[in-house]
Amino acid sequence: ALLNTNNNNAIRTKISTSSSLLSHRQKKRRRNEQLFLYENNDESTSQKQQQQKKNRRRPFLFTKKTTNPSYTNSRRLLLSNWIKKGATATAATSLLLNTPQEANAIITEESNWPLWLALPVAPYSRRRTIRYEIVPDKVWAFDQLIGIYYVHVPIRMTVCKAEGGGLLVYAPIAPTRECLRLLQELIDRYGPVRKIILPSVAVEHKVNAGPFARAFPDADFYITDKQYSFPLNLPNSFLGLPSWRQPLPRSSTTTPNVLGNDFEYEVITVKPGIGSMYQDVAVYHKSSRTMLICDATFAATSTPPRLLTEEEEYVRALLFHARDTKDEVVEDTLENRKKGWRRIVLLFNFFFPGSGRGDLGLQPIFDALRTPLYKNGWGGWKPFSWNAEDEERDFNYFALDGKPTILPIIQIILSRGPAEVRRWLDVVTKWDFIRVIPAHLDAPLAIGPKEFASVFDSITKGASSNQVRFCDEDVEFLRKAEEGPLNFSVYKTPLGALRGRPDCNLVRPGKKKTTVATRR
Repeated sequence: ALLNTNNNNAIRTKISTSSSLLSHRQKKRRRNEQLFLYENNDESTSQKQQQQKKNRRRPFLFTKKTTNPSYTNSRRLLLSNWIKKGATATAATSLLLNTPQEANAIITEESNWPLWLALPVAPYSRRRTIRYEIVPDKVWAFDQLIGIYYVHVPIRMTVCKAEGGGLLVYAPIAPTRECLRLLQELIDRYGPVRKIILPSVAVEHKVNAGPFARAFPDADFYITDKQYSFPLNLPNSFLGLPSWRQPLPRSSTTTPNVLGNDFEYEVITVKPGIGSMYQDVAVYHKSSRTMLICDATFAATSTPPRLLTEEEEYVRALLFHARDTKDEVVEDTLENRKKGWRRIVLLFNFFFPGSGRGDLGLQPIFDALRTPLYKNGWGGWKPFSWNAEDEERDFNYFALDGKPTILPIIQIILSRGPAEVRRWLDVVTKWDFIRVIPAHLDAPLAIGPKEFASVFDSITKGASSNQVRFCDEDVEFLRKAEEGPLNFSVYKTPLGALRGRPDCNLVRPGKKKTTVATRR
């Protein structure tokens, strides 16, 4: 019966269905078994070929000859169990396609991104993708990682189900096979990708938008209309953006709404200086009451993002920054992960935060060259030291338990166009959203129009209001850069120089502490 053609076809179908769930060695074994079934079913094979088959190594299950009935029954039982497992895998696969589940962050061959050299930043070619549902059957987030020197943070693509079927993709990420497979599960259930939006001129978003759009040539691909490159301002076709791209009209209120009736949108445009431009697109998804934002706002808590905690290779970044000495190998605990994440967030925002000290000279590099095999990479290179007493307090001032804010460098940019910020807010705060999904750090943010507008108070409240809620020691480096080396590249702002709260009294390592009375 096993050699009957119809039975063989059924066996081969079930085995091939389940093979994707097996290890490489098991897959190889199954291929040999399938080959054996084909070969033994070929009655026209010559006698010489039959002899070669006998000499060929085959799986023990099919080649062992015996007249022992109990042994034969045990082989049949084993084969039967394999077939049942194949049927179970088939049913599980079908269920997954019909009901998309959250996808864990596990590095596989599908995570490989061959075009990483276009922007050679971490995690280079090994870009895992996780997908999680934000609004059931309506909104999903796809997270990957981006960073330099283990300062790794999420970069996010958001997918919304459009009215009447189909999907809108906002801020595309690297279209790895894993990313496209996870998206295909949504396509199979909700319809094709109909709209793709590049909402920014920033290179970290632009570099992936072209390859992503090429994966969906039938979708409308919209880009903000002030794309540029530096130091040479090249045409869009030289930036990897496909020929069918279209400039996104500035507003859904003054032009035909190219995104459809289920969406409203508004573009903010600020020119901060010579040869540069800033744009962001706020998109309101009516049916889910969700607003999408690229870089204009974000939030962080002390809990590391899920993307950084599910895979050992990514956890390494948290432990790397949790060190207090160069050669320390930090134990993988929740507290150390939080410690590393606090420092990553401070470095990501301020470059040289007030509770740390940077040494970008040659000595830390020479020290790292002496320990090239340091467990967590980079030879243990440690150009930053921290004031352990002030570092956590510094982060708490910044994060305020996850309250949304503006990236300091974006604050500097938007302060060059306060009138445009007010105009933009007048439009987007009329939308009835209950959550905001930014392209970085935490998401979603459970805020409405009033809370969102308050994020920009330091820009919209009039002259001399360019004071952020962060510690002044944190923004000191950016302020000096703005007033010094970068002075030629940015326009003057009517709001004055960037300032922070003056009462933090943070102390960098190596400096003397102020008195307790002064700090109070």
